[in-house]
Amino acid sequence: MKSLSDMTPYLGDLMPYVYDGSANEGLRVCSVYAMHLFPEGGGEMEIEDVRYPLDKRALVFLRPGQPHAFHISPERPLSSFNLYFDLWDAKNPVSLNRIFIYAPEPFKLGAVSVACPCAELDALPGVSSLQDDPQLYEELLRIVRVYEESRYYRSEILNSMMYAWMLNWFNARHTRRPSDYRIVKLLERLEHNPGRRESVGEWWEMCGLSRTYFHELFLRETGFTPKAYQHRLRMRRAAILLRESDLTITAVADKLGYPSIHPFTRHFGAYYGVSPMQYRRRPASPTGAPPADPSPAP
Repeated sequence: MKSLSDMTPYLGDLMPYVYDGSANEGLRVCSVYAMHLFPEGGGEMEIEDVRYPLDKRALVFLRPGQPHAFHISPERPLSSFNLYFDLWDAKNPVSLNRIFIYAPEPFKLGAVSVACPCAELDALPGVSSLQDDPQLYEELLRIVRVYEESRYYRSEILNSMMYAWMLNWFNARHTRRPSDYRIVKLLERLEHNPGRRESVGEWWEMCGLSRTYFHELFLRETGFTPKAYQHRLRMRRAAILLRESDLTITAVADKLGYPSIHPFTRHFGAYYGVSPMQYRRRPASPTGAPPADPSPAP
């Protein structure tokens, strides 16, 4: 069983297309992996006899040999960006010469893209929306632009971008996202200024909730207790400030709401395993990002 990190994507073709209810949009199979990104909504997508509405910024992900059809009204044509690619074999990519077979012909394909067993890939949906994932949507449009505009090393660039996009998509689908508007508003406030010197009591009053229900809701929405979430947020912001600013360690501690440098140094050391000064002196990671969060959700 492979993981998504074992992928070797190859983007064989990418093209804009307008679906208008033509006959060739009926039931068919394709020999390669395909994605269809619909900036605007309308119509339906059929995959293996199940119909799905195509909402704004809908993303369709099809596997090799998967029966599918587009149900689009001629009165309301729908534009799409179509990507055809391999995921597991960049040395002999089938996506350079993809083929379609249409019903009622038997769906017997010759050469098809390699499809390795991968539970993570299987967990990705056939139809989803990127409406709530603007970064993923813009990254996919950037792949479109690079395909259209690049003159040199296009395949190398695009295949790396596809690899990163697929991993980011999987992460986005499996990352806990708060949905309760009261908690979302509070988290936005904390993200904007993690050094606020506020008590948890002020938080539940701000949300208009009782103490008990606030704690239950916050844990359910974030996976953390309120204080653990604030501590994690402060430590991550501290790591960024130590790397990317010239602030003294005392100034960093003050900016994050600590009364003095001593509790900040103690908390930082317990969280990252090194003192703030040692962390600042360490060579930066290749990505420039802070180390991964060492603290599991309580």
